Amino acid sequence: MRIETLSVFPDMFEGPMSLSIIGRARKKGILDFEAYDLRDWTHDRHRSTDDEPYGGGQGLLMTCPPVFEALDELCSEGPKPTVIFFTPAGEPFSQKLAQELSHHERLLMVCGRYEGFDERVMTLADRCISLGDYVLTGGELPAMVVADAVTRLLPGALGDENSAVEESFSDSGLLEFPQYTRPASYRGLDVPEVLLSGNHAAVDAWRRKAAIEKTARLRPDLIDSADLTDDERAFARDIAADSHARSTGDALS
Repeated sequence: MRIETLSVFPDMFEGPMSLSIIGRARKKGILDFEAYDLRDWTHDRHRSTDDEPYGGGQGLLMTCPPVFEALDELCSEGPKPTVIFFTPAGEPFSQKLAQELSHHERLLMVCGRYEGFDERVMTLADRCISLGDYVLTGGELPAMVVADAVTRLLPGALGDENSAVEESFSDSGLLEFPQYTRPASYRGLDVPEVLLSGNHAAVDAWRRKAAIEKTARLRPDLIDSADLTDDERAFARDIAADSHARSTGDALS
């Protein structure tokens, strides 16, 4: 896969895209990455990429010409990329969307700044994505998040291919089960006995139940769409109801 970014601060990607799983994926040839400087497509001596909005208002907007010219050139080279913009109006980023994007041959993420883009620039987007209902200074951090989530799903990127399957928001739609390591007891906190038993069937059953319970307590909104049996769904709803009752009681006490 090839991931590219277009930004006025391409140097921001140097560290995150060179370390850990992403760095190893690049060394293995699993991922090809390039960060482009949007200012390379400007024509004035100040290398301007922004201007005041028509009609007045606060802040500056990213102008059309540099983005259009950059994408004209970049999209004409090699396989056509899926062009991604980040905006509060975009579809929420999720593990499901990361999985979908991991099957694309080439992603080109355009990172805005200031008050955003001239609206005409948005006609160039194949996908518009939002990381959440909050405001960031620019699109570079969202691009790093998407790159990280997508890269770890590429075949060979993780040392253990089952890691991506067992993680939160995987195919089951549940949060990941609680995990423990040595020592077995620490400051009065003990590892569940079943995990020390060596009984793999019992461990698997405990992990499944624990994942359902954790999801029901912390993210009950995921239960309806999770891959559960009827009995598991009833168990999850009981846990969620009990957790809600406890939190409501605490709030009223």
